[in-house]
Amino acid sequence: MSQWKQIQQLETRLLEHVDYLYDDNFPMDIRQGLADWIEMLDQAVKYIEDLQDDFDFRYKTLQSRGETCLTVGFKILIQSYLELGIEQRLAQAALRPLGSWPPRQATRLLNPELQDWKRRQQIAAIGGPLLTGLELLQSWFTLTAQSLFQMKRQLDKLGDLVVKVTYESDPIPLQKPQMEERVRFLIYHLIKSSFVVEKQPCMPAQPQRPLIIKTGVQFTTKVRLLVKLPEVDYQLKVKTTFDNFTVHFHRSRQFYILTSNTKAMDIEDFSNGCLSVEFRHLQLKEKKYINGTKGNEALLSVTEELHSLSFEANFTVQGLTIDLETCSLPLVVISNVCQLPGGWASVLWYNLLTDEPRNLAFFGNPPRASWKQLSEVLSWQFSTLAGRGLNKDQLGMLEEKIFGQHVSCSDRQVSWSKFSKENIQGKNFTFWMWLDSILELIKRHLLPVWNENYIMGFVSKGMERALLKDREPGTFLLRFSESHLGGITFTWVQHSDNGEVQLNSVEPYTKNRLSAVPFADVIRDYKVISDGVVPENPLKFLYPDIPKDEAFGSLYNSQRSKGKKIIMVELPLSKSTLRRRLFRMSGQVNLTNAHTTRMSKLHINITIPPKYCYCMLLQCKTVIKEVHLKA
Repeated sequence: MSQWKQIQQLETRLLEHVDYLYDDNFPMDIRQGLADWIEMLDQAVKYIEDLQDDFDFRYKTLQSRGETCLTVGFKILIQSYLELGIEQRLAQAALRPLGSWPPRQATRLLNPELQDWKRRQQIAAIGGPLLTGLELLQSWFTLTAQSLFQMKRQLDKLGDLVVKVTYESDPIPLQKPQMEERVRFLIYHLIKSSFVVEKQPCMPAQPQRPLIIKTGVQFTTKVRLLVKLPEVDYQLKVKTTFDNFTVHFHRSRQFYILTSNTKAMDIEDFSNGCLSVEFRHLQLKEKKYINGTKGNEALLSVTEELHSLSFEANFTVQGLTIDLETCSLPLVVISNVCQLPGGWASVLWYNLLTDEPRNLAFFGNPPRASWKQLSEVLSWQFSTLAGRGLNKDQLGMLEEKIFGQHVSCSDRQVSWSKFSKENIQGKNFTFWMWLDSILELIKRHLLPVWNENYIMGFVSKGMERALLKDREPGTFLLRFSESHLGGITFTWVQHSDNGEVQLNSVEPYTKNRLSAVPFADVIRDYKVISDGVVPENPLKFLYPDIPKDEAFGSLYNSQRSKGKKIIMVELPLSKSTLRRRLFRMSGQVNLTNAHTTRMSKLHINITIPPKYCYCMLLQCKTVIKEVHLKA
């Protein structure tokens, strides 16, 4: 009975102590599966060594004795030969199961885990769940490699024993070379597959959008060897090359690495001593051609061209030479920051729909994505850049935006062209351009308001009216503009004198306007002036019924200059839309009662840049007594 089976018969209390001794670095399931083989192999080799020593001792003893004991000694010698032969066969039987494993069986436990980690790396790159599990994967690779190297050493010991003693029809000299070759094959493929890209190429200024490289801008990447062994040459040098794979289409551009592309791997103390190397200063440069052209004209756009960064190294361990090679996920190379949104759309589409690392012709015939897949990725973009993803209602509005309100299908499919190449009907921009501009607006100007869940966001005008028509006057909601790139607007409800419900909207606020005034301050200081009425703020309650100051009070800018006030003055543009004028007011707005004076007077000091002076068309009956324009 093996030691492991004896352990399994212990009391429950003692078995719990045994379970506590095992962790993820050496799972109990692996120890249990290898129990019989480990104990049989060690016992067989040890017994053979003891028999060999006993045989040598007896042989020398017989030589020292005289011919009188020759007959007895010969019988003992024959018995020793027989025992040695039996034990050699037992050792061979113990080695045969592992030696006869084909590569797919030897790596059937590790390969799925490695492929799963690589797929999760793709998903994490486009905003999905954080990537974990590499340390555990490294421990599994290391444990497997150590077992294979131990088997190689045991085969070497068997070879030494055969040199000392053998016999006719001894199977070990005949089968040992075959077993050694199989073990070397397993070691070769295990170590070759352990060479991975730990961090995909990324520009430091765009950490949330990896796999997009701008020419002339430094980017970083990192590779790692998952097998940790003391026999490794720690001066292992890794070389990077760009577009090292042959593709079956013409690119319009070609690039090369401008900076040094070779670096030695080092031991990382914080990662349990694994070998890794990080390239922090890589740069790409576009190749120039003698005739002044950029090469073959391609059918794909710049942001649809996919490239690859390769890593190569030569690995030597215990007499085995292994050529290591791996590559990054496909990259998009841009030459201008305006190409960044289009490049990120390509990165999203590729990593969402395929796990092939080298399908550089992917956009020659890109597959469709289901709305279920795409909606999840779109929500990830908001949670990554803005801290909060999209809810079911917001995703439903986006679904109507891309498919139309009257499309009904249980499994809607989105084409690449519909997502990123075709303009929205009646607009001069694509669905992705519109959505990415909103992401940029939130990131730069609306982050606190978005994270407080105050922006309803994606609301059609029809839905907007349905939500506001039964609300108290002054109730308003915030939504993103459907007609402008990167714009946010608000609509509020008011009642006319005859009780009719009216909805008023403002021109969208874009990044240019919000760079001057925080959006929360816009809500606080917003004013409407018309027909001689004192400017007032019509915004009272954030939908559904949250008092404005309760919602935005903590976000107001408390550093305003004393005596200075920024006021958004709205002038009628149409029946339901108002045009905005931004004034910096100093002093107080004084309106003398028209019933007690002969002339209504409005004294205002307004500071306006000269380029806005022509906009001073205050359409009201109140007379402006003094207007001081200051450059």
